[in-house]
Amino acid sequence: MLPTSVKIVEVGPRDGLQNEKGVVPLDAKVALVEQLADAGCAVIETGSFVSPKWVPQMADSTAVFQQIKRSPKVSYAALTPNLRGLEAAIEAKADEVAIFGAASESFSQKNINCSIAESLQRFLPVIELAQKQNIPVRGYVSCVLGCPYEGDIAPQKVAEVSQQLLDMGCYEVSLGDTIGVGTPIKTQQMLEAVLEKIPADKLAVHFHDTYGQALANILVALQQGISVVDSAVSGLGGCPYAKGASGNVATEDLVYMLNGMNIKTGIDLNKLTAAGLTMMQVLGRQSNSKVALALNAQGQ
Repeated sequence: MLPTSVKIVEVGPRDGLQNEKGVVPLDAKVALVEQLADAGCAVIETGSFVSPKWVPQMADSTAVFQQIKRSPKVSYAALTPNLRGLEAAIEAKADEVAIFGAASESFSQKNINCSIAESLQRFLPVIELAQKQNIPVRGYVSCVLGCPYEGDIAPQKVAEVSQQLLDMGCYEVSLGDTIGVGTPIKTQQMLEAVLEKIPADKLAVHFHDTYGQALANILVALQQGISVVDSAVSGLGGCPYAKGASGNVATEDLVYMLNGMNIKTGIDLNKLTAAGLTMMQVLGRQSNSKVALALNAQGQ
């Protein structure tokens, strides 16, 4: 059974822009978040409170949160890998925060220099403080369909890490194909293993489009009853620890597909496309969204 509506978590301003090599001006980031809100995006990952040494593009996240004109209909989210990050997010008045684990031991070591078990332990005080402040916490699991260092990942491992994040207090877990190697059958096998332990309404999916499989994989997730999907406007993003991993699935392409399936998103495709094209002009390159390119060509 397909869902009648899908909640899209727009990750472009954070997961999308964090890998840009050149500095993205603060006013362009603020404009992007405001345009996405105006287009109807209900959840926008607005920034990340991490060490600027590791992710220099996110160094101005506090300023972004301070400068955006907020819509009461939007949840403005932030990535907070540790207590210091959470404290900064609380100060910046983030509506919700996210923490991240991995289904691959090697990726965990390379990404955050510790084992999966250690990484989850580190998040306990973060979740504790967030709960005291009534801030919802979302969990990410990286490398659910493959790892740049380990190759294939056992679906049971994904289920296990996801369950631990929920048990710790996350309201939802987003399953991430960080390097975009998943295919529909592998996606189905992984989701079946996870859904044996976890109900669909506690899960989201997050597909990168490295091999052009993201929309096909998302369709499989929808067929399995999952109704929350992460995406990035213009297909922005990648992964600094996974060479060759291209951007997230483009929100424009996702919305176009869902519109064609009569699945509601609440997002205005034309406004969304305009927001993405404006940011791509700032970055000086073409959009990664096929829909944006098609609509833009028709408009000329």
